[in-house]
Amino acid sequence: MVGRDWGSGPGSTPRQEGRVRPHRWVLEEPDIPFDLPVLYEDERIIVVDKPHFLATTPRGMWYRQTALLRLQEGLNEPDITPAHRLDRLTAGVLVLVRDPAYRGAYQLLFEHHLVRKTYQCLAPCLPARRPSFGTVSRLSPPAAFPLLRRSRLVKDRGRLQAYEEPGTVNAETVIQLADQQPGEVVRAGYRLYDLYPVTGKTHQLRVHMNSLGLPIVGDPFYPDLVDRPYDDFSQPLELVARTLEFDDPVDGRRHRFRSQVGLGAGRR
Repeated sequence: MVGRDWGSGPGSTPRQEGRVRPHRWVLEEPDIPFDLPVLYEDERIIVVDKPHFLATTPRGMWYRQTALLRLQEGLNEPDITPAHRLDRLTAGVLVLVRDPAYRGAYQLLFEHHLVRKTYQCLAPCLPARRPSFGTVSRLSPPAAFPLLRRSRLVKDRGRLQAYEEPGTVNAETVIQLADQQPGEVVRAGYRLYDLYPVTGKTHQLRVHMNSLGLPIVGDPFYPDLVDRPYDDFSQPLELVARTLEFDDPVDGRRHRFRSQVGLGAGRR
């Protein structure tokens, strides 16, 4: 069944007693006013279009307002587990496993980098600057894009921002201009960029775009930390996990899922 939508309010996530694991209550956890559309589901997996601000799994103050809890309670399936994770501020395609017998098979797809991911972001229309660390290589010279950004990226525990430093490269991203550029985006001085992460370091796409002088619109971490109320959902990070492709590890079928979350003026 495709097209189910697990909403934001308590009434939209029914719970049958005795089927959902006991949970802790988080005081003053705000309602996140965005739905969680289902893109695809079968007997083994369920694929959703995660909105901005909704965490994948419980962490910190966020518990009931997470993709995992909404689905476990809304579907009355306490065994649902994410096959991978998206940052709370990033929207887009998220795969979860509903049958524990197949959990390892789908999680290994992501661990072994057998999934093709495409992200899309909104950022300024400016010439890319030379970063302080790492390299930038034009892949179709003399055209400015696409380009390959390579650097060493570090994320220290307890520190909000990741940073680049000299050393062995551990983060690679291919960046190119999206084929279609909405008129309202162009007129506002921005562009849509397609991002292809070769590696998967924390905040990699955000750091790489910022290092080029092209910070992603709405980013509260890069280039500077911005203190926003935890219940302010008015300025999303304009970054979406746009497409996700893989061969099903069980039946070999080719899957391709596409997020419908809009960016900028196209945000739904």
